[in-house]
Amino acid sequence: MKNVFSGKWVWITGASSGIGKGLALALASQGASLVLSSRNQEKLQEVKKTISLDDEHCRIVPLDMTDEQAVKKAAEKVLSTIPRLDYLFNNAGVSQRGLVRDTSLEVDRKIMEVNYFGAVALTKAVLPGMIRKGGGHIVVTSSIVGKFGFPLRSAYAASKHALHGFFETLEVEEKMNHIAVTILVPGHILTNVSVNALTASGEKYGKMDPGQAKGIPVEKAVIKILKGVARKKREVLIGNAEIWSVYLKKYFPGLFFKLAGRVSPV
Repeated sequence: MKNVFSGKWVWITGASSGIGKGLALALASQGASLVLSSRNQEKLQEVKKTISLDDEHCRIVPLDMTDEQAVKKAAEKVLSTIPRLDYLFNNAGVSQRGLVRDTSLEVDRKIMEVNYFGAVALTKAVLPGMIRKGGGHIVVTSSIVGKFGFPLRSAYAASKHALHGFFETLEVEEKMNHIAVTILVPGHILTNVSVNALTASGEKYGKMDPGQAKGIPVEKAVIKILKGVARKKREVLIGNAEIWSVYLKKYFPGLFFKLAGRVSPV
């Protein structure tokens, strides 16, 4: 398959670890120029050092996705210093481990701010520039629980469901302007997403879920992601057998909900 990323400018949020870091490594190896963002500037510098791109082809833009003004300023800075933005990977996010009845509304709001409003704000900030330059491709990382609810992840699932509604609409509205949209739907990927999840009180969960520990390696997930993006697929499901639950819910909802109550949520 032709390498569509060579010579392109790609902005990745959540680039300091996990899938975001994996995407940065793979895209750099395919000749892309990168803008790397997360809250942790030190880790971003480590990623940049690993991929061995110079300042001309790799920009570090520390960014708190919950800060709307910072997101706007970052977009203005990036768009004014690169020829054009070809791809935006909205990958930053935070998960959850807490029952609905125990989780504070503050935690619900924080998860929604990071996972949903952060991606929406950055997308709106770069979209006009993409359109002026003739188009672009926006990628957003959802989750398998963006397709159904699951215990201990109420706010996380809600934020990911919201991404589907927003970005599916965006694709329909902007297709005429050559804006492509791909929604990533990962299941169990071997990252620290559960370790960094928020508890009901907003503290760090700090544990690796058994299911997460058995997830596919990031490198394998990234290969599938980039193949899907290159083909401009609307959705890309990534994972092991757990991704079949998406089809189970769609075609056999009664059976799905019966089985969901028996599955360990961690």
